[in-house]
Amino acid sequence: MPKYVTDIEKITQIPETERKRLKQITEKFVFRVNDYYLNLIDWNDPDDPIRKLVIPNTGELQEYGRWDASDEDTNYVVPGCQHKYGTTALLIVSEVCGAYCRYCFRKRLFRNDVKEAMSDVNPGLAYIADHPEINNVLLTGGDSLILATPKLRMILERLRAIPHVQIIRLGSKMPVFNPMRIYEDEALLETIREFSSADKRIYVMAHINHPREITAEAKRGFEALHQAGAIVVNQTPVLRGINDNADVLGELLDKLSWAGVTPYYFFINRPVAGNSEFVLPLKEVYRLVEEAKAKTSGLGKRVRLSMSHTSGKIEILAIEDGKAYLKYHQSRDNHYGRFMVLDCPDDAAWFDDLPGNEQFWTPPVKKTEDVVSVNALPDMPQRRTKRDA
Repeated sequence: MPKYVTDIEKITQIPETERKRLKQITEKFVFRVNDYYLNLIDWNDPDDPIRKLVIPNTGELQEYGRWDASDEDTNYVVPGCQHKYGTTALLIVSEVCGAYCRYCFRKRLFRNDVKEAMSDVNPGLAYIADHPEINNVLLTGGDSLILATPKLRMILERLRAIPHVQIIRLGSKMPVFNPMRIYEDEALLETIREFSSADKRIYVMAHINHPREITAEAKRGFEALHQAGAIVVNQTPVLRGINDNADVLGELLDKLSWAGVTPYYFFINRPVAGNSEFVLPLKEVYRLVEEAKAKTSGLGKRVRLSMSHTSGKIEILAIEDGKAYLKYHQSRDNHYGRFMVLDCPDDAAWFDDLPGNEQFWTPPVKKTEDVVSVNALPDMPQRRTKRDA
């Protein structure tokens, strides 16, 4: 298994002066990576996209966005469980990830003053059992595959005892960040075999951002999941400096399809505190995605471009001649399929930036204060596990 590192000072490929500068960022936002993933980085290239995914950047301290840009705090029904859309529930099962991706839309989970994941999943499981409209459950966080296999098995067994739960989804970066976690753990694969059947599948919602992450080890992990009966799909935001290139996105769509991983979503990067370095205008993302789709087969073209907004998942159908053509793919308020045409300024990067968007949704009542100031955060000691260096 890879060795994990939580101290930026130990990444000796980074010059000492830069490590000291980045240290102040890791005191605000948790840093965690492993030696397998570090070996994917071209350290001679300061703009290496894999490096940008996991190595802190000074832009994280800029005042930008909100901690909870999609107002997830308004979706909690019991501690650790969100229910935003009728048939789907989310269990926040871990505040720990294998990798703390620098663009993560749940950076708030990695603060000491936030507690959304619950070690006790009983309230969430009881809520799901009491709501027969819920037929699929997403285990997320954090990263669901960071859980010890016995804990994950317990949750899957409990969910499979609920008759109306058909689909279980595992949100994870592990298929490319630590594929050995998958193919070296026979107990994990046996657990998937047991609880993923022809009628009730387990889906692994992979977070693959760049085609260089699809290594021989990653493909071995995909195959192990496939052989165990899981279905693997992928979702990634389009990120400045990482995959904002039509050739790169097209290659990603091809490599996913060739490996039997369904391209599921391209996302607009949410306006989350600390994420300013990764933001692209909506019209630019739309252009890149359409150019990428032109380079791949119909299998690659299955991907949808979407914004995970407070009000729902908003699919971007087209942006042309200063207009955005949108529809609700998922809706908090049951406006499924609602078609919208809005002006799209050149610098618009989110649904809220489109003039007139207010007519289509009502902001929810906030339950907690959404802190904006990054620099007001207290210093954050690193979370560690047994494998941490």
